[in-house]
Amino acid sequence: MAVRLATEDSGGPGAPLLLLHGAGANLVSVAALARELSPRFRVVTVDLRGHGRSEDGPWEWAAVLDDLETVTADLDLGEPAVVGWSLGGMLAALWAERHPDCPMAVSIDGTPPPARPEQLDGLDTADAEAEIDRLRAAFDGMAAVYARPLAPEEVEAAVEGRRAMARRVGAPEEPAADGFRRNLVARDGRTWMRPSPDVLAGLRTAMDTLDVIPVYRAVRCPLLVAVATDDLPEQRPFQELYAAYRRGFERRLAEAAEANPALRVVRVQGASHAMVAERPAELAKLITEFADRA
Repeated sequence: MAVRLATEDSGGPGAPLLLLHGAGANLVSVAALARELSPRFRVVTVDLRGHGRSEDGPWEWAAVLDDLETVTADLDLGEPAVVGWSLGGMLAALWAERHPDCPMAVSIDGTPPPARPEQLDGLDTADAEAEIDRLRAAFDGMAAVYARPLAPEEVEAAVEGRRAMARRVGAPEEPAADGFRRNLVARDGRTWMRPSPDVLAGLRTAMDTLDVIPVYRAVRCPLLVAVATDDLPEQRPFQELYAAYRRGFERRLAEAAEANPALRVVRVQGASHAMVAERPAELAKLITEFADRA
């Protein structure tokens, strides 16, 4: 099912680069990184389907990759480099698998969330199952907020919460607030958050069932995977779970890098999953240097 997508094109003179945001975000969330990359690349950012000002549509990996094919064709980007953060990083890797002649792909902490006990290194099965259930309940609670309209005071509180998060990581406050507002939609005189419950459910299923390591092994174009080392504040109640997940994921990632010479892995020390807001200049330098080598 084709959907209409909102895009922003820097129009720069450099090589084309698609820059993709994370789940529940939109193109504003990667705007700081886009600005840092624009002197070198023609950066195109996209609201993925169901986000920002793009239309809704069933969340399936192949369909979303087809969306990006349409953007590439409509903007005459040829064979662009693809850089993605979080969900966008998963898409960047899948794009690279589909496009062996891609000049470069970068996954910025594009790691699916823990979903199965066998992913948790060092925890016995019972403890792992209990931790996964607890995390799933937290995600269910967040999803419930998307299933109902927001009162005006809730919108204002959420906007202030985004500003506070920006202050915490040293990022500008108003772009964070604007990014939240971009995911709001008015319907029946009330305000709702995007993604819709249907899109969100499809997203969760897609990420829970994606094993990205075989994708990394299969990619033949230059692929950089930048991995966070620190937990977000929201992850700290699940510190043991995420530590176990990180151990297992990084072990398998190292094995994939040994098997695939096209894959390079970098641990961004002291950075969290929010590194696109925390470290846009550092990430741009990392990406540009990787492009030079590629």
